[in-house]
Amino acid sequence: MTISFDLDDTLIPGRIQFPFERQYLWHKMISRERLRKGSILLIRQLKKEGCKVYVYTTSLRSPMYIRCLFLSYGIWLDKVINKTVHDRILGKQGQQVSKLPVAFSIDLHVDDSAGVALEGQQYNFATVIVGGEDSWAEKVMETIRNSML
Repeated sequence: MTISFDLDDTLIPGRIQFPFERQYLWHKMISRERLRKGSILLIRQLKKEGCKVYVYTTSLRSPMYIRCLFLSYGIWLDKVINKTVHDRILGKQGQQVSKLPVAFSIDLHVDDSAGVALEGQQYNFATVIVGGEDSWAEKVMETIRNSML
């Protein structure tokens, strides 16, 4: 199974605030951005269970920067899709939809936006929408386990 995560307000705080993973000196040297508490354990568990983990963001952060940010926490991402990649692969359709995980062979996309959930219904892709709740990682795992049954 391939799972993608949005960054802003899903794994990295923006307008939605949530607790962070502990940050060490090498994280601070790479970025001021911090990962959401529970991200490391969740992603490691997904990889242990054989899942591929992608980041799919409509931000213009470079794939290299995103990879380095996650590597500083000991996480290897299988793929990074940013706005540039999204637009290049989807062409004109990329301007009509904020995310289209099925175009990248993604089985489940985790995001904070209710609009992405609506796009999921319209374009037939599975989503898990998380907010600022502390049990967000359990919600993701429950959805994955239910979809594997």
